[in-house]
Amino acid sequence: MQPKRFLLYAKRHVVLRKGLKNALKKIKLINTDQKQQTTNYKKMTLLEPLFFGILLSFLGILPPGLINMTVAKVSMKEGKTHAFFFAMGATLIILVQTFVALLFAKFLDKNPAIILLFREAGLIVFIGITIYLFWTPKKIQIPAKEIKLRSKKSRFFLGMLLSSLNFFPIPFYVFASITLSFYNYFDFEKSSIYAFVFGSGIGSLLAFYGYITFFKKMESKATFMISNMNYFIGSITGFVAIVTLINVIEYYCN
Repeated sequence: MQPKRFLLYAKRHVVLRKGLKNALKKIKLINTDQKQQTTNYKKMTLLEPLFFGILLSFLGILPPGLINMTVAKVSMKEGKTHAFFFAMGATLIILVQTFVALLFAKFLDKNPAIILLFREAGLIVFIGITIYLFWTPKKIQIPAKEIKLRSKKSRFFLGMLLSSLNFFPIPFYVFASITLSFYNYFDFEKSSIYAFVFGSGIGSLLAFYGYITFFKKMESKATFMISNMNYFIGSITGFVAIVTLINVIEYYCN
């Protein structure tokens, strides 16, 4: 009887071992699938801040101003290479400004009362900008004075200097990131912040590239484009003001 019992126990042991092995394989497969899903989710979540960083920076640089008009001037007078160095210097400062703006927005995001005040202040600012752009249109011209700098390095530092004098990107990205966060398109995790900042650099370079490459070809049509650009920007700021006004009204009604 003992040998039979021994064989019975041995068979049960083998069956249990096979069952444990199969169970472990299933657990490993489940863990692998979960890790893959987590990786795919992270990739998808990083694509959103990257996309919005590119889009917002491109739209922010696109309207004619001192920096992009200067890069167009450098491109026409001294060539594309020097203009690219200028654009890279300006973009470097934009990256820093975007990062600072997102850190400030992260702080505001943790204080809902401050966000409401900031949203109301932003509403007043955007209404003011819309009225100004529609009722006081003005032509933005390419700087008349020639830029007399000798090296590519000087173009790079000139781009940094002019970009540093422009503080508009900081409140712009603060307001934009808080708005995106309100609609769950953006969060203030480190990875999302880095992706957004990287996207802002790409979008800025794309906008500058457009001025460097196409402005000379469109120089004959530039007067019409520039003279009507204020209405285009005013339409965007007006739309943002309306959306913000609706959000503020909903907040107080609820």
